[in-house]
Amino acid sequence: MKVLRTPDSQFENLLDYDFPPTYTTIQDVDGTHIRIHSVDVGPKDADPILLMHGNPTWSYLYRHMIKALEKTGRRVIALDLVGCGRSDKPAKRKYYTLARHHDWYCKWLETNNLDNITLVCHDWGGTLGLKLVAKYPERFARVFATNTGLPTGQGGSKLLKWWLRLMKFAIAFPWNAFEANFVKTKPTHDEMKAFKAPFPSRKYQAGIVKFPQLIAIFPDNPGVPANREAWAKLASFDKPFLTVFGNKDPVTRKIEKRLIDHIPGCRKQSHTILDGIGHFSPEEAPDALLEHLIPFLDT
Repeated sequence: MKVLRTPDSQFENLLDYDFPPTYTTIQDVDGTHIRIHSVDVGPKDADPILLMHGNPTWSYLYRHMIKALEKTGRRVIALDLVGCGRSDKPAKRKYYTLARHHDWYCKWLETNNLDNITLVCHDWGGTLGLKLVAKYPERFARVFATNTGLPTGQGGSKLLKWWLRLMKFAIAFPWNAFEANFVKTKPTHDEMKAFKAPFPSRKYQAGIVKFPQLIAIFPDNPGVPANREAWAKLASFDKPFLTVFGNKDPVTRKIEKRLIDHIPGCRKQSHTILDGIGHFSPEEAPDALLEHLIPFLDT
């Protein structure tokens, strides 16, 4: 497998992002070594808060939340998914499958030997992160989910189906579509520069272009069986599970109800809908998320 690595120079002088990099190297099923990046701040002996992002973002999405959580004395780890951020980027779209993504993060988690984790997940960070919870429930203390879900072949919104059709033959990521999903606030020029930093040319975009085709909303998607297996296991996850969703997101609208009805840990939690917030809630409403997350850490 050919793997690309974004030059370090791309990450210099980014707005509000000055975290030192941390790397873990895992081995793909074909023997290729893949370096996975994470921000890791705060006391190393503290219980970790694991932040997992979605597409086409990276740990930059959580920059404000990382700093705020670190100030509370907690350990904060913000993972860059493979193909994103400072993590390695397999060069061809065919290398990216749901099974491979799952294998990469299982190996990352086992290598770092994390326990008593609070998972904070958004978009693909939930789709992939919840599968980690299903496989390693003993390692997770609680889950905080925002604008995310775990599709099991039961269809999706009109916008999501349009997105899959659009991206099927795309040769580059349409950043205008990314910006269109911000409702309350729009990224500034410097913020967009930072979001695009990991992808200095089209050749680095195989992962973010392929992600839409991996969304398992149709029953014939190869990822459906594994997602259904994980979904079934989540039916017994009784540790605290809180949802805080933006209500102006056409992609995940009402998905929080599916989570709440299915996962026992959602019972007796104060689930919240953020009015006027679009899909990228950690970017548009970090303070609102923190308002609910910080008390939740003590449950």
